[in-house]
Amino acid sequence: MTAADAAARAGAPSPARPDPIADWLAAAPRLVLDGALATELERRGADLNDPLWSARVLLEQPGLIRQVHLDYFRAGADVATTASYQASFEGFARRGLSHQAAADLMRRAVTLAAEAREQFMQEPAAAGRRRPLVAASVGPYGAMRADGSEYRGDYGLDEGALMAFHRPRLQVLATAGADLLACETIPCLAEARALARLMDELPAGSTRSGWISFSCRDGAHTSQGEPFGDCVAALDGFPGIAAIGVNCTAPQHIAPLVAAARARTAKPIVVYPNAGEAWDAVAKRWLPHAPGVHPPAFAEQARAWEAAGARLVGGCCRTGPADISALLRR
Repeated sequence: MTAADAAARAGAPSPARPDPIADWLAAAPRLVLDGALATELERRGADLNDPLWSARVLLEQPGLIRQVHLDYFRAGADVATTASYQASFEGFARRGLSHQAAADLMRRAVTLAAEAREQFMQEPAAAGRRRPLVAASVGPYGAMRADGSEYRGDYGLDEGALMAFHRPRLQVLATAGADLLACETIPCLAEARALARLMDELPAGSTRSGWISFSCRDGAHTSQGEPFGDCVAALDGFPGIAAIGVNCTAPQHIAPLVAAARARTAKPIVVYPNAGEAWDAVAKRWLPHAPGVHPPAFAEQARAWEAAGARLVGGCCRTGPADISALLRR
């Protein structure tokens, strides 16, 4: 029996659920997230041509992950998002890893971010900075499939089946020492609800709150095609969800999505779009902008997102420490 269960049976109030996002925003106008991890690792020479994607680097080059986290802190990020997006028991099992070995790698992802934070806090650049947060990344079911379905949805699974998939990995990540959970690139409401319900299952003393961010196909719909505002409203009552928003979506769609979310919830809005290029899920590569197309700088576009009401802002695929630094400078 958990402490929360015991308190409920005794008629006592449940233990308070820590909310590091609310604590941060009570003292600051915004929370600056980091940028991409996987594409930044790739830019630094890591081979991500693998169904495990960035989780492969947990196995082969953990020190490189730690260095990327450190560089984001140095660039001004207040949050490090761990290299556990693609980490799942099913994915690691296909590589011949046991359940215990897979769980240890998920914990390693959190440890690497925490080690980078400790190193940063000893540096002169940390003077006057609040202690950054570590967010344990929880990728969608589609990330395990490694077929781009996190940008389509329509898995053919109901909410209960999605809970069964996420439950064991969420239980590991929630007890690994992260400050919050980052449930990200979620293509559909069913998966978002599954994760929200699982947060409410987690015992007191574990990491029980965080954000849920959707992948979206345009300025009004999730990747599966559901009205984004309706999805936000459906999540509004879950106590574990400390912020709701969108990530890994084209930057030009972000401002209207923020406005739609702001109209349906009082929770903080989180946004971290990609750099604006299109992803070819078949060829597994980013497509360059069309000739003559020169979108505004990432940091400049972020002005519109904040003006629309976003309070947690960062970057996703193809963004890097320079983008986060530019976002801070503006």
